[in-house]
Amino acid sequence: MLFLFTDFLWYWYHRYSHEINLLWAAHVVHHQSEDYNFTVAARITIFQAVFRSLFWAFIPLLGFPPFMMTAILLIHGVYPFFSHTQTVGNLGILERLFVTPSHHRVHHSSNEIYLDKNYGDILIIWDKLFGTFISEQKEEPCVYGLTKPIHRYTFLWQHFHYLFEIGLSFKRAKGFGNKMRTIFGKPDDIQPEIREELEERIFAGAKPQVHAQALSRYIFFQSMLTMTLLFFFLLYGNYQQLIQLVIGGGFILCSVICIGGLLEHEDWVFPLEMLRLFLLLLYIGLTFYSPLGLVLVGCFALIQLIFYRPLAVRYKKVLRLERR
Repeated sequence: MLFLFTDFLWYWYHRYSHEINLLWAAHVVHHQSEDYNFTVAARITIFQAVFRSLFWAFIPLLGFPPFMMTAILLIHGVYPFFSHTQTVGNLGILERLFVTPSHHRVHHSSNEIYLDKNYGDILIIWDKLFGTFISEQKEEPCVYGLTKPIHRYTFLWQHFHYLFEIGLSFKRAKGFGNKMRTIFGKPDDIQPEIREELEERIFAGAKPQVHAQALSRYIFFQSMLTMTLLFFFLLYGNYQQLIQLVIGGGFILCSVICIGGLLEHEDWVFPLEMLRLFLLLLYIGLTFYSPLGLVLVGCFALIQLIFYRPLAVRYKKVLRLERR
């Protein structure tokens, strides 16, 4: 009973996340990728987690024990991971009852025929019941991503661009009803030209950069390092002091912002990159209580103070060479 109830709620939470602008602003990051693989399952924001929790918050009041809720929501969190793949084809009779990779590929597609379909999490019966189901068509290959893709890699823009679009639409809307529609209406109520206008304002018409392999390797290495520390956080966070959590969390936040900035070849990344590396060494020194680690932190800070300006100039020269 609890499983059916939570799966039913998940369907409506997911559907409303596509039909209400404020919820779509939290969910849009999950649909930005033009690739479709297991990594897409991890493209969620803290805002999406908060909105989703609101749908489950009242369930314990109905008498279901917390351990049951934890187990069921864990299943709901793990199952969708395996539906984000292109390698699994039609699963035969399972397609009738469960959300399969084929069903979810349709959901992530920007093809007009597939839009606003297949919202289910584990069971596909809700889509069939409420008229939002369509099967994957052989003659209509899935094209992934947004109907109007964004072409910026920055962490902040990818997370907040739709909130900016809502804000500008709200400012320009006439009358209370129209203003509320920009927040609680459908994404169709937001003019697509607004994103182009905002990108022109914020990025001053700059074109996305093509980066060399050396920079790509550096970004890949830093991404893996950040993911490793994140998993370390999840495993051992309860055993760490507050100062360690703050410094490690600061490193992770700086990393995701820096990686986006590096992909865009932004000049402002350098000071944040120096802060990020300093936080990493400081976190290592505090976590492993290593005198050598603390000495490295001091040496790195000294190098920053002495050579900051020459390093910054060198960094900008590298970026200009990459831009050519």
